[in-house]
Amino acid sequence: MDDDSQQELDDRGRALERAFFRKEGEKLRAEIVAEHDEVKDALESASGLSDAALLERLASLGIRAETLAALTLIPLVEVAWADGEMDARERAAVLRGAASSGLEPGTPSYGLLDIWTRDRPAPELLDSWHSYIRSLCAGLTPEQRRHLADKILGRARAVAEAAGGFLGLVARVSPEEEAVLQELESAFAP
Repeated sequence: MDDDSQQELDDRGRALERAFFRKEGEKLRAEIVAEHDEVKDALESASGLSDAALLERLASLGIRAETLAALTLIPLVEVAWADGEMDARERAAVLRGAASSGLEPGTPSYGLLDIWTRDRPAPELLDSWHSYIRSLCAGLTPEQRRHLADKILGRARAVAEAAGGFLGLVARVSPEEEAVLQELESAFAP
């Protein structure tokens, strides 16, 4: 076989190879899109949310229907991380808050929350929590909204107080934690 024939054969082989991988890549992309759409549909069903952009953000942040309950505990996690680290007392307070919310060890939501107590979640998660709460509150009466805020912010304040001051001489809630608590409260404003 001469060099030109070998070159033509090699070119055809590379073209077939590119076509194969292009087709496989397109197939993989389609599977990923379908899976992502299924995740958004399951989130919509589990949460009752209809905001497509919010569902998209939650799915992109790794929130699934089976871990949606962990999203409701973001305030506890954010308060515990307010000073840049989470100590053992804060971590224990977050996990107590999870237990009082009905999250059981061994569930996907509890597992995700456990990860967030060890590694600070991305700031986008707090933004998504704000959107989630605003969307949820849109369908509540002012009294229901206040009850929800009191419940969530009460648990968050308990986490803030967990690390506490020293012998009552120092404020139990740090300025950083207080700032986070104020930010969280803003999500409940009408």
